[in-house]
Amino acid sequence: MSVPNQAAALRVAIVGAGPSGLYAAVELLRRDARATVELYDRQPCFGGLVRSGVSPDHAERRRVSAFYERLALASGRFRFHGNVEIGERISHADLCHHHDAVIYASGLSADRSLGIAGEDLPGSHAASDFVAWYNGHPDHAQRHYDFDHERAVVVGNGNVALDVARMLLLGAARLRHTDIAEHALQALAGSRIREVVILGRRGPAQASFTAPELLELIEQDEFEVVIENDNSFQHPAEADPGIALRLRLFEEIRRRPGSAGARRLVLRFLATPLEIVGGERVTAIRVADNELVAHADGALRARAGTSTHVIDAGLVFRSVGYRGRPPAGLPFDAATGVVPNRAGRVFDPRGGDQYRGVYVAGWLKRGPRGVIGSNKPCSRETVDALLQDAAAGKLECVADRDALDALLAECGADRVDYKGWKAIDEQERLNGLACGRPRVKLVEMTDLLAAARAPARRRAA
Repeated sequence: MSVPNQAAALRVAIVGAGPSGLYAAVELLRRDARATVELYDRQPCFGGLVRSGVSPDHAERRRVSAFYERLALASGRFRFHGNVEIGERISHADLCHHHDAVIYASGLSADRSLGIAGEDLPGSHAASDFVAWYNGHPDHAQRHYDFDHERAVVVGNGNVALDVARMLLLGAARLRHTDIAEHALQALAGSRIREVVILGRRGPAQASFTAPELLELIEQDEFEVVIENDNSFQHPAEADPGIALRLRLFEEIRRRPGSAGARRLVLRFLATPLEIVGGERVTAIRVADNELVAHADGALRARAGTSTHVIDAGLVFRSVGYRGRPPAGLPFDAATGVVPNRAGRVFDPRGGDQYRGVYVAGWLKRGPRGVIGSNKPCSRETVDALLQDAAAGKLECVADRDALDALLAECGADRVDYKGWKAIDEQERLNGLACGRPRVKLVEMTDLLAAARAPARRRAA
């Protein structure tokens, strides 16, 4: 699709420097040779969940962010505004006034709760908080996790649950060669955890683990993987080839010989958490044994049976999905967890009117599902919608770029530009070089901002 000549080049704001925001930026810059992109993020760093959500032992998955970052920069029509939180220093109305269009790609930041007794006990945590902690996110660096226990339980059957279990079991010798946050490396080095139990309500055929994650479990030799309740395999699998592949991998895990005394990851299916048990802190979790029941639509759904049992554990992590915190000024559907949209165009659910020049991409658009690569077609669809609206004359920018720069200067934020982010990146790599690691992240905001300002101090000197 071509974009007709316009009196002025499109100026687009993208909120969120994670995968969906970067994909949208590169797609827009590629499709419209005159467009400019202003990328905003509340953190002074690129990457979003690629930086703070991908496990440290999966370094290759972080490269996608750096690749698209370089593509955007090479266009010469791209600027980064880090440490700028939209809705605090700059409002949604400000963004709309100073840009032709705004794409919100800031993701979903809050975890879902289990809704059971004992969930607020010390020792009960959101998996997303734990992941952010060991990845060095500034908002989570000061959290404390007590690893002075032999068993932890993770509730959930997705890749994040596997990430949490793997990080608890890998051991400091393996983690020392990753970019795990230094505070997490030191804490996990003294961990007593020998077993992690992953609980899923349904059976292996309905689990959300991806095949690459299961293959990694088979190929690693750091800990033993056990499927505890074989009866969960008695239910027929759907014809979907992806499910069939995962079931073959589960079968291979089942056939592997055990190793006495090894650290263990236990996959327990057909189990619903009923209560987290404890007085002053978590000591166990009580679960119901489920059965799978076929419904009229052919779907197999879990139904709690009458038998229950207790699993002793000192830590419980819930990994049952994310829920959104809507951007200020935008509608939000709490039931579905997304901003109401049609192909990325935000609309008012009450009257059906489109919000002029306002779009969403990523989890805010489609909900918390998919892998990093899922954001690419999602962002492309949103950019398609934006360019169609531009071609139809539906977008109009009120203020010029000088007015935007004046707003950014006046808003009071300690803004970090792209050079500042690269200074942070360089400092973290130098920190890692000094101790034989790929990088040692700066986890305090004051340290991040000091590193971002360092090049300016050197130039002044």
